[in-house]
Amino acid sequence: MVKTALILVDIQNDYFPKGRMELHKTNIAASNAKKVLDYFRGKNKTIFFIQHIFKDPNAPFFAPGTDGIHINEAVKPLEDETVIQKNYPNSFRETSLLSDLRKAGVEHVVICGMMSHMCIDATVRAAVDYGFRCTVIEDACTSPDLTLHGHRIPATHVHGAFMAALGSLYAAIETVDFFLGKAKTGELV
Repeated sequence: MVKTALILVDIQNDYFPKGRMELHKTNIAASNAKKVLDYFRGKNKTIFFIQHIFKDPNAPFFAPGTDGIHINEAVKPLEDETVIQKNYPNSFRETSLLSDLRKAGVEHVVICGMMSHMCIDATVRAAVDYGFRCTVIEDACTSPDLTLHGHRIPATHVHGAFMAALGSLYAAIETVDFFLGKAKTGELV
């Protein structure tokens, strides 16, 4: 049986309404991530929370010592659950994530979280490079609007483009309902 772990990436207060870097429909993405988290908790499966904290106290968001760095109440870790702090978009870079996954015997990772175009993308690509099979729960992830050469790119387009790119070679891209439906029929390992 393939051992599967959940990785919740950067579901932190600064990305929510009134935070320093509000993303598109963060509450919906977090609510969907919570559904996946509840499934993993109910099955006593391996869970990792990733928490981004910039080293610079003057960072525009996720600055040390601010409320914005805290993992949002929607998916707040329990006392015995693993929280891994990172300083870069890639959740594996200079963290214990790789060794923790290998120590737990994990072969497949399910990823939810914030900044589809940045931290989700970097983490998924690294996970595949390290030999993990990946599933991304696309409606449990989100991005902000971006700008290129003075042109606004809506968050939904940014998110969709990155989900399509990851889905082409790197990961299975699934909705929370599809993923949990597979779980009910026993297709999930």
